[in-house]
Amino acid sequence: MKQKINIRLSLIAFIAVIFSAVSITLVYYNLFQNQVRADLQINARIISDCRIFQRSHEAAGGDAEKTDIPAMNSLDGKTLRVTWIDEDGTVLYDNDNDISSMPNHLDRPEVRDAIETGAGESIRRSDTMNLSTFNYALKMDDGTILRVSTRARSLTSIIFTALPVIALISLVIAGICIMIGHYLTEQLLKPINMMAEQLDDNISTPVYKELQPFANKIRSQHEKILEAASGRQDFTANVSHELKTPLTAISGYAELIENKMIDPEQEAYIARQIRNNAERLLSLINDIIRLSELDHKETERRFVSVDVFSSAMEMCKNIRMMANRKNVSVVCTGESADISGDPDLIAELIDNLLQNAVRYNRDGGYVRVDVRRENGHAVLSVEDNGIGIPEDKQSHVFERFYRVDKSRSRETGGTGLGLAIVKHIAEIHNAQIKLQSTVGKGTVVSVIF
Repeated sequence: MKQKINIRLSLIAFIAVIFSAVSITLVYYNLFQNQVRADLQINARIISDCRIFQRSHEAAGGDAEKTDIPAMNSLDGKTLRVTWIDEDGTVLYDNDNDISSMPNHLDRPEVRDAIETGAGESIRRSDTMNLSTFNYALKMDDGTILRVSTRARSLTSIIFTALPVIALISLVIAGICIMIGHYLTEQLLKPINMMAEQLDDNISTPVYKELQPFANKIRSQHEKILEAASGRQDFTANVSHELKTPLTAISGYAELIENKMIDPEQEAYIARQIRNNAERLLSLINDIIRLSELDHKETERRFVSVDVFSSAMEMCKNIRMMANRKNVSVVCTGESADISGDPDLIAELIDNLLQNAVRYNRDGGYVRVDVRRENGHAVLSVEDNGIGIPEDKQSHVFERFYRVDKSRSRETGGTGLGLAIVKHIAEIHNAQIKLQSTVGKGTVVSVIF
């Protein structure tokens, strides 16, 4: 990043120098041209007013003769060229060339303009000599044309002459820019580096106010990453602990059998314990796999129209065998309520809520499932009159492996992941979960789609 900033600063400086030099050259060359034309006009009028060029007499056929012009003979034609031209374009005098070899000048634009309007000017460029000839022609009182000319360097020649100076200035400025850019880059990046070191400090404010939204976003993501890492660490620890319990029991019972340390009448009991722990182990593994699948937000899901009431009726039928063993009655009431969702996930959500309601109920208790529509939303409610949940623990029941009564959960076969799965499915369907519970009176869980 530092190198890029330095390179770009140097490039900007180089372009600025080139552009400025060319622009200034063009401006001053234009001023120079204007000054040359102004000087030629002044010289022409001075020479004209001095009446150095005038007819000696008028001949009958209109032929003109010129007087001797000693004042112009000493003038260097390279500095100022003076040409006297008759009305018909014949050159009467030129201080730089032999007039006998000079062609008619009537076709010259400055001469033609002078005859028509009284004055004319032109610039003729020579690419081979990199020179420009400035001409100014003035019509005098006797009808003849006085033209003064001078040579000056062309724009191309001036630019090429200035190139070494421009290149030297560019190199010097580029070097200065590199040093200044390095210093400025350090000063520019210093607050950013400090902000990176203080991500955990929510009080510190970035030096640049423009970085405040960026800092908030980075801190938010940083906190989420830390929270996710902590959650994964806790989840791993909980998984290890939960898997270790049934495995330890199975291993212990197997060791007793291996060492023939059990009475024949205890064999059925130990076999039942091994089966129960194995089933618990399988339930844990299945729930962990299911949670892992639900955690993948990128999984493509095809939602269809699902009748929540029909799904609830089906799940109530499936749970009745388990409920009968617990001496718990299950009642499902309500009305048809269609939503857009995944039928399997909706059925799984209802099943987990029903299992929790039956598992943590009392002998002779009840579970009531109700589906209705409220304000255009499908609402699923599962109510029981079981043990209830203390108020201080209600906000934790949807966490993974959280149990209100750990000993009772293991006795009833709970994995502590059922409500976590419910929460994930609700989030996938943008549903809201509400929980109301009173210890000793029961619990109502409502899902608002």
